[in-house]
Amino acid sequence: MEERIRARYSDRILTEALAAYGIAEDTVRELDGFESYIYEFQGSDTPGILRISHSIRRTGDMIRGELDWIDYLHRGGVGVSKPLRSLQGSWVESLEDGRGGFFLTSAFEKARGEPHRGPEWSAGLLWEYGNQIGHMHQLATTYQPANSDWKRPYWNDPIHHQVQEFIPEAEGGIRQLYRDVVRQISQLPAEKDACGLIHQDPHQGNFFVDGEGKITFFDFDDSSYSWFVEDIALILFYAVMGQEDPTRFTVNFLEGFLPGYFAAYPLDLKWFREIPLFMKMRELDLYAVIHRSFDVDNLEDPWCKWYLEGRAERLLKGKPYLEFDFGGFDYSVFRT
Repeated sequence: MEERIRARYSDRILTEALAAYGIAEDTVRELDGFESYIYEFQGSDTPGILRISHSIRRTGDMIRGELDWIDYLHRGGVGVSKPLRSLQGSWVESLEDGRGGFFLTSAFEKARGEPHRGPEWSAGLLWEYGNQIGHMHQLATTYQPANSDWKRPYWNDPIHHQVQEFIPEAEGGIRQLYRDVVRQISQLPAEKDACGLIHQDPHQGNFFVDGEGKITFFDFDDSSYSWFVEDIALILFYAVMGQEDPTRFTVNFLEGFLPGYFAAYPLDLKWFREIPLFMKMRELDLYAVIHRSFDVDNLEDPWCKWYLEGRAERLLKGKPYLEFDFGGFDYSVFRT
């Protein structure tokens, strides 16, 4: 959580947010939230999730656009946590923070099931994962926001890339690498069947799996217009972390994931060559985010410490995030 947001938060904000949705305070339990305050609560019919964000990060219309997109996916049959309206019938309620800004609340049905802990992935779960992502991309080709003011940002909107400012000035080589990767992505053709509104963070930490192996996605906070292959790149980016044999794992993962994906959406195979580029973008993003949100000279978070260890050297040496021949892999055998 950014300090400038944490400093504005108070019990009053939480009390007002609960009242806006008619949530009983004795049913609330705080969850881990990296960029927003997240709470689980018990609704009249089903458990729910309350998210309290700040206008420093997102405008009210951006969040309305996020929820409109989720609602469209829900109505289209994708497994997502359905957004809930406040007592006033709104998807977003604004609460003054006393310093000229606003906390912005939204609520959702809690996803069914439990997190997928990994590192093993069953063939059935991989097929479901791929099929749900493919279904999202198929629906993205027809989606139009219910209100033009709610349109989500594009991948290159400053809201996504202002994080690069937190890369230390002394690390000019990494700053330049960030700019180079953005430039390379900007040169990709924005083909109609290859681009649309994507989740942009659909890793295993952002879905639950129920007893029947069905996935429910949540946390669409980063949803942006981008290339569909970015979602696939980010899925692999996180899934391969910590694997003893990343190459073998990637082959097995794609063999399970792609049949489900292609059953829902026939993305042109040429786009899979761009996976390393989008992986590099996420590698740099995480490097910058950790520098923004933590004191890197006194890190206590074990995952952040692990991620940063040797990261600068690998970035400067131009090493790919994952050593895998995405250009030479035969994706066509997984099309039905």
